[in-house]
Amino acid sequence: MSRVSSGRHPETRQTQKDNVLIRLWHWLPSSAGDRRVVVAAWLNLIFQTVLVGTGGAVRLTASGLGCPTWPKCTPESFISTPEMGIHGIIEFGNRTLFFVLQIIAIFALLCVIRYRAQRRDLFVLALIPACSVLFQAGIGGITVLTGLNPYVVGLHFVLSVVLVVLGAVLVMRVTSEPGPRERVVPAWFARLAHVAAFFVAISVIIGILTTGSGPHAGDQGAARNDLPPEVMQHVHSWPAYVMLALTVVLALAAWTRGIRSPRTWLTWLVVVQGVQILIGITQSRLGLPEALVGTHMVLACVLAALMSAVLYFMKRPVKLAEQELAR
Repeated sequence: MSRVSSGRHPETRQTQKDNVLIRLWHWLPSSAGDRRVVVAAWLNLIFQTVLVGTGGAVRLTASGLGCPTWPKCTPESFISTPEMGIHGIIEFGNRTLFFVLQIIAIFALLCVIRYRAQRRDLFVLALIPACSVLFQAGIGGITVLTGLNPYVVGLHFVLSVVLVVLGAVLVMRVTSEPGPRERVVPAWFARLAHVAAFFVAISVIIGILTTGSGPHAGDQGAARNDLPPEVMQHVHSWPAYVMLALTVVLALAAWTRGIRSPRTWLTWLVVVQGVQILIGITQSRLGLPEALVGTHMVLACVLAALMSAVLYFMKRPVKLAEQELAR
């Protein structure tokens, strides 16, 4: 009897595993209307933005090499040690948050996987951060191994901005009606909005180069990109002013010509751009204090997300678009 029982154990364990997987599969959301999908999308967006803030803290506190190796924090340990002090804690905390974000990204992917055939857009938008977070970790490792090369650090930030934008689009997609979409704004308005988005991107890229020329290298001995900081600060301001002017024109047109859909988002975009420019001017005149530089970095991601919302809501699902155009 004992032989028979022992012979069935592997099959029993496999059956139990199969049952658990089946129950897990049926527990997952079966439509985008499930509250868990919305929560997962929002958590992904929030933590993508928070990660930019903690990454900025690493750089602004000169903790970029607080963990001098990668993937371990020290050659002997995956976590920081008391001897590494506050810099080790800050850098290890940022790495830990990365793993939290990875869990959230995977959860968001699982929340859309059952109905991926019906909502391929959600599946792709969830799959990209679930995979690219690992790519982000790879760039982070290269950043450490290259001694905080300013161009690698800049690439790290570019990817973060892209992931924040994709996170914002995922939130908008899961909270909007599915199906074909039509433009509900005039053609000239759409073209001008895309030009404004181009200057948002240019402003972010030049801002990265400007930061790479400044004093916040992430470590006392880290290299700079050798661009003149004073000149770069002026160059960085030019696309920012163009971006603000274009957004003001769009917002005024939206409010005076009855362009309803992106109106609220444009208003918020003007506010954030105005605050961002004021912070940029203030930090330049005060010698780039860490708190203002960190705020400037996070607001750059918020600004990019708002710009993506403006572009997204220039279109509506076909039925809603027909109703809006009829007003």
